[in-house]
Amino acid sequence: MANSWFQFQQFRVQQDRCAMKISTDAVLLGSLSQSPSPKQILDIGTGTGVIALMLAQRFPEAQVTALEIDPEAAAQAAENFKESPFAGRLQLIPTALQDFSADASFDLIVSNPPYFPDHLKSNDHKRNLALHTDSLSFEALVNHASHLLALSGQFWVILPPRQMEDFCKLAEQVLLFPNSKIQIRDNDSKPVHREIVSFSKTKEFPSISTRVCSLKNEDGTYTKDYQQLIAGFLLGF
Repeated sequence: MANSWFQFQQFRVQQDRCAMKISTDAVLLGSLSQSPSPKQILDIGTGTGVIALMLAQRFPEAQVTALEIDPEAAAQAAENFKESPFAGRLQLIPTALQDFSADASFDLIVSNPPYFPDHLKSNDHKRNLALHTDSLSFEALVNHASHLLALSGQFWVILPPRQMEDFCKLAEQVLLFPNSKIQIRDNDSKPVHREIVSFSKTKEFPSISTRVCSLKNEDGTYTKDYQQLIAGFLLGF
């Protein structure tokens, strides 16, 4: 997925000026994030804008606000929004989450956040912003999300399992509780490599719902589960 653009069924995403190209993680988060009839949606660290675009397609009554700290990525995401069928419901704000404030709360907040520690940095500043936690720490993300989330809202995050464990502990400290978890693996014989967790301000008892999604069958074809997720978005599905 490293082309200068990526064509979806209803929109095209230009990505040549973005450090992070469209990924399976983004497509999964865009297709799985839910909240009952959201009217206000916030995408934190939108990158190319693909998750915001997917959510605008899925929720035609919603206004979608997207934040992006990298100036070039922000400019390209704004152009992608303008060229989409959902332009009137998408807003790009070129800022860090830490500098963002809103008059109203959000019914649905999503983030595909950076999770690498500082010592793994490369020489690519834009890529570092997208991948490394010094630009957006887990602590900052949970604190601001808790403040911005509506009382009945949902906050969705995708991370590797080890990082998600740390994230859940920090979220609980600001009274954000996991209420569902989707574990992602390449196929049934591979370990889980991503977890998508939804958080809310209500603690679920006795336990949260958990399911596993395998992306491919053993022969390399896509599973029915994954095909259903991307139906309506990716070409050929």
